[in-house]
Order: sequence, then C-alpha cells, then structure tokens
Amino acid sequence: MWRDLLPIGRSPGGGYRRHAWTDADAECRAWFREQAVARGLAYEVDRNGNQWAWLGDGAAGDAVVTGSHLDSVPDGGAFDGPLGVVSAFAALDDLHERDARPTRPLAVVNFVDEEGARFGLACVGSRLTTGGLTAERARALRDAEGTSLPRAMERAGHDPDAIGADPERLARVGAFVELHIEQGRNLAVAPGDHPVGVASAIWPHGRWRFDFHGEANHAGTTRLEDRRDPMLTYANTVLAARKKARLAGALATFGKVAVEPGGVNAIASLVRGWLDSRAPDEETLAAVVAEIERAAVERGTRDGVRVTVTRESFTPVVEFAHDLRDRLARLLGGAPVLPTGAGHDAGILSTAVPTAMLYVRNPTGVSHSPAEFAEEDDCAAGVRALADVLEDLACR
Repeated sequence: MWRDLLPIGRSPGGGYRRHAWTDADAECRAWFREQAVARGLAYEVDRNGNQWAWLGDGAAGDAVVTGSHLDSVPDGGAFDGPLGVVSAFAALDDLHERDARPTRPLAVVNFVDEEGARFGLACVGSRLTTGGLTAERARALRDAEGTSLPRAMERAGHDPDAIGADPERLARVGAFVELHIEQGRNLAVAPGDHPVGVASAIWPHGRWRFDFHGEANHAGTTRLEDRRDPMLTYANTVLAARKKARLAGALATFGKVAVEPGGVNAIASLVRGWLDSRAPDEETLAAVVAEIERAAVERGTRDGVRVTVTRESFTPVVEFAHDLRDRLARLLGGAPVLPTGAGHDAGILSTAVPTAMLYVRNPTGVSHSPAEFAEEDDCAAGVRALADVLEDLACR
C-alpha cells in the first residue's frame, strides 16, 4: 500500500502536493476505493466528500471508526495523514489474520481537505460534517487562482449542493481513533523505548490574516523618510511574534505572505501575512495574538502603515475523551500520554463523538516537510497497536 501511494502527487522538491480536489487528490481517492473494494468493504462517499469503507452494517450504529486524511500541505511529507489511512487498512488485515470477530461495525475513513492547503481552512471535511463549518461559508472559500470550493468539487465529480452538517452519519459512530505520525520528538526523547504514544489533548490554535496597508512607490527614487513601506511593518511583526510566543511558552509562525504589486523595483502597497499561533490554553493564545497585533499596530503607526487583523479560523482546546484515552494507554502497556500543538480531524470530531489518537514515533520531529520520517519497525508497531485497540473496542 505504501509503495502504491508514494508516487502520487510528488513534487520536484521531493515532497507532496496532494491538495484537495486536484488530480493528485483524485488519484489518492481512487487508491482508497481500490483498498476498500479489495477487502470486500462497503464503500461510500458522504455528502461532504469524505470516503468511508465499512466492515459490517454501517447503519447499525455504535461503529468504531479509524483513519485520517490523504491530502498534504505544499511540499509536505509522505507520512502526515497517509500513515493513518494505510495503518487503518493494515490493522483490519491484522484483525482478519487474528480471526477476530467484530461485534460492532468497523470503518476506515479518509477525511477530505484536512490540511487546508488549497482553500486556507483546515479540516474542511470534518468541520462540515460536524457543523463547525457552515455550507454557506464553505461555498465562499476560494483558492489562490480564485476557484471556489464548489467549483473545484464539481470539477472533481462531486455535487457541491449536498455539503453541510451530517448528524445522521455522526450518530452511527460510537468512537473514532486516529493514528498519526508524531509531529514533534516527545516519544523520541521519552524515557524507555516507546514507538507508540497516546494523545492527551490538542492545544488551542488558529489562523489570523494581518493586512499591512502602505503606499506603492518607486524603489529607486523615493527617499527612505518619505516611504510608507508595509514590508517594514510586516518584518517587525514577524520578529515580534517570535518574541511574544517565546515569552508566553506558546507558538507563533508567519508561514505565508503575499505582496502587492509584487515588483522588485516597487515599494509594496499591501503586504498580507498569515499567522498561525498555538498555546497550551485559550487565555494564553488570546494574549499572545493580542500582543502581536499591538506590536504590529504600534510599528505601523511609526511607518505610516495601517494594520488590520482578521481571524480566519479558530479551534479551541481539545481534551480527548479521558476514559477512552486511559483505556488505550493501559491496553498498550502504559504507552506515554502526551499533548500536541497540531490540529487533526479527531480534534474536530471530538465535539460530537468520543475520540482518541495514537502517535507513531518520529525520530527527528520533522513534519510538514519532505524530511518527515518514521522507521518501518515503528510504523509496524503502530499497526499492531491500532489493531489491538480496534479488537478491544469492537471485538469484545
């Protein structure tokens, strides 16, 4: 399975560009369907484009569901998302080899557009399903070329008129367990030899767009003291974000920037920078973002630049179901229980169904990069751990 997926959406830089509703995404979705059919699982696509493969009666309720996503960030790694989907199918194979007999329905899911790389909003498929994203707002999403989400879905053969909250489907799910490569090195540096860990919580996080409005002018003739250069304000804000986050024990990253008019010999009229910030609690997160905004406005006043800030997304702190989390940790022989700053579909679903996550050790901690890596033995341990969990939850 891993070899079949590896070439899909490979970019020249060695990473992956499997953005939602593109040709590469379609190939990944075709692969998912092939895996479902090959195992005799009942395959279906829900109203929001998420793919499901069912073992047992999907309409019976109280199902145990596992899976993740197959899309990627720009030039992302091979493991983030796909490891969870591949491991889900492999875990079902493991259960079959054990002759385990499910007493609850089992399903593998591929949530569409988890990374948000194309339309700027993460976890679109799961947010729509839970009602955390309205159909109206989803239809207004557009990519960098101006293509709307409905148009992209339509081109890929999916009916965009059907999108929206799906409480009937969620009512079928009794528990959701997502396996994921760890995005960090907590397992790698933890005492003992632990290839698999259990998630305790997801830090609250969000995305904010900072617009720096200046004045376009000639780079070769405009005196420095006469300039209203938004790039200066933006650059200072990037540095301020690092300082404010460090002092608060939080994270803040400007990872995307757009400049208008974008000429080498022109002072910009507008700089847009997108901030990703995360913190251990919501109060700290709010304070850090407020401090970054305050620094931007103060510097903008000095530079003659107007600053506006728009919150584009926000996910509150996620505490995974404690009883399920503790049950999994005991089942896996006291596996480490650790938090993360990364968002996941499991976090979105936690508002509607009991959810848990398993992490596979990442020796370098690198993620969202072509250098993302996990040892084959650790990935195999992740499959066995997931199979143990599914057997405990669905075959007793």
